[in-house]
Amino acid sequence: MARTRPLRLRILGFILAGGRGERLQPLTRERGKPAVPFGGKYRIVDFVLSNFVNSGIHAVYALVQYKAQWLIEHLRMGWRFGGLPDHFVIAVPPQMRWGESWYRGTADAVYQNLNLLRDFNPDIVMIFGADHIYRMDINQMLTAHLERDAQATVAALPVPMEQASNFGIIETDASDRIVGFEEKPASPRAMPGDSTRALSSMGNYIFDRDLLVDTLIEDARRSTDHDFGRTIIPELYPYARVFAYDFLANAVPGTKTHEEHGYWRDVGSVAAYWQAHMDLLGPTPVFDLDNPQWPILTAAFGGPAAHVIGGEVTDSLVGEGSRIEGATVRRSILGRGVKVGRGAVVEESIMMDHTMVGTDAHLRRVIADRYNIIENGATIGTDPLRDAQRYHLDPSGIVLLPRGQTRYTA
Repeated sequence: MARTRPLRLRILGFILAGGRGERLQPLTRERGKPAVPFGGKYRIVDFVLSNFVNSGIHAVYALVQYKAQWLIEHLRMGWRFGGLPDHFVIAVPPQMRWGESWYRGTADAVYQNLNLLRDFNPDIVMIFGADHIYRMDINQMLTAHLERDAQATVAALPVPMEQASNFGIIETDASDRIVGFEEKPASPRAMPGDSTRALSSMGNYIFDRDLLVDTLIEDARRSTDHDFGRTIIPELYPYARVFAYDFLANAVPGTKTHEEHGYWRDVGSVAAYWQAHMDLLGPTPVFDLDNPQWPILTAAFGGPAAHVIGGEVTDSLVGEGSRIEGATVRRSILGRGVKVGRGAVVEESIMMDHTMVGTDAHLRRVIADRYNIIENGATIGTDPLRDAQRYHLDPSGIVLLPRGQTRYTA
């Protein structure tokens, strides 16, 4: 029997924000993946948190682990509410309440914080990842969960078959009830009627509280992966009412006609991270950050507006406090407080906060982490053999400059 949403349904969110992001090295050398800057002014974690807040869900614990200090500081500065009851975003590192281990998996991370869940006493628990770039009205997924009288709901997205082995693959019946689930299968099954795509889990879940608590306690007693994708969902669907929610059915207010329908990117590799930035550019971007009805929120910046003194800036995003003086910037993203000197050329590149590009430098397909100083006349990204000797050259051909005050010479 379908349920309707009570006016005072209590909802608690857990954001899984402990990812290492090893394929994003060296961007994750000093921070976890959710804390990696994105889009000139944001951190990756800001996208899932904005989806929660824009959906009216304000009670959120962010479960952090790997090199978490930068993320903890970002949440402290950028995600403070005004003291209203049940309005909070709180970072929670492993507290080892049940032993001497760190979080051993996504399910164990929530299990180790069951005390927080019991104290809040929610009706519904939402468990979302912090590693993806997308917009989502979570209320629409919740409505589907209640209408189906589901005990658990998994957000799902069709992916091309050639990519399906990288995801948890879902099989459903005609009512969208899950009848099969396999994490990263070597031979994924295609969707019924569409041999070119498989239905993948997005790593976002809605649970009824009692089922979640009972399942996590039982899982903790056994030797498993303690992971929602590898253990919980595969063992749960045969006997519980577990449904898939089609992310392509989600309609976010303010989405423009030129945007890709159902835009969702796992920016876990350097190439995917760079391409997701390129998706922000142009007169009709694939993913448009300009949406007042569903803004991506983040920490405020106390500096001045961007300052362009001559030069040429085309098809680019320029952050607050940046200064471009007689330079050329094409199809690039400049963060906050970036300085680009006279005669410099920056193309298809990402310059993070407070990077300084010297005069007559030439950068192409370069990702420079924060606080870099690139010397006058430096040429980076145009000669792969030379770049491989001097810098971090990704197999995609993109050059990465680690965070810090290192000087990159001509």
